[in-house]
Amino acid sequence: MIIRPMVLTALAFGLALPAMAQEAPATTDPVAAAAPATEAAPATDTATEAAPTIKPEQYLGNPEYMLNLDLSTGGRVVVQLYPDVAPHHVERVKQLARAGFYDGVKFHRVIDGFMAQTGDPTATGQGGSELPDLKAEFNDTPHLRGTVSMARAQSPDSANSQFFIMLQPRFSLDHNYTAFGRVVSGMQFVDAVHKGEPPAVMSRMVQVSVAADNKPMPPASMLTEDQPAKPATDITADQLNAPIQR
Repeated sequence: MIIRPMVLTALAFGLALPAMAQEAPATTDPVAAAAPATEAAPATDTATEAAPTIKPEQYLGNPEYMLNLDLSTGGRVVVQLYPDVAPHHVERVKQLARAGFYDGVKFHRVIDGFMAQTGDPTATGQGGSELPDLKAEFNDTPHLRGTVSMARAQSPDSANSQFFIMLQPRFSLDHNYTAFGRVVSGMQFVDAVHKGEPPAVMSRMVQVSVAADNKPMPPASMLTEDQPAKPATDITADQLNAPIQR
């Protein structure tokens, strides 16, 4: 298991660091500001194999590049993955999803009006998979509401399994984190996750699957908690002031 702090910095917030953060080394991770100071993890080889190029018309709406997140807040979140701009990150998330790595993993850091972070099986912000860290694939995808991006530690090449979903736009993250997808339906279930750093009660991903695998949603009894999702429409291009199609 690769252990590392995964947190967001003052750059992401557009604010000065609070006094408590001065005790920890500065990082550039969207999840790191709240993490305790820990010794840096030893350097590891990053995944660098060349990935084949793919065009938007080959992946938009293609179930092989759609991720289903079945949340304890009551329903399914569908993410369109972007393999043209972040091929290795997309393949990593698909690989972990198919291995069942994300099933039951909690949202351990959720900041209202900013982002919801998950992907750490330890729910501490310092966990990851046993796979090598990924080389950064920073790209021009903006961090809008619904954008899905990879969390990392101080090194740009330290992303592994943790990711976050934007609740509101934060353009200071652009070109600092690898955005690899965007929510296209079910955003109301992301909005409903419990807030906190960490939340007193953590919402969770009950099941994560690649749409092409046709996994049915878990029973309704597994998709409930004491904070149900509000009935709301999915995010639209008008709400985001940007097109969903790439």
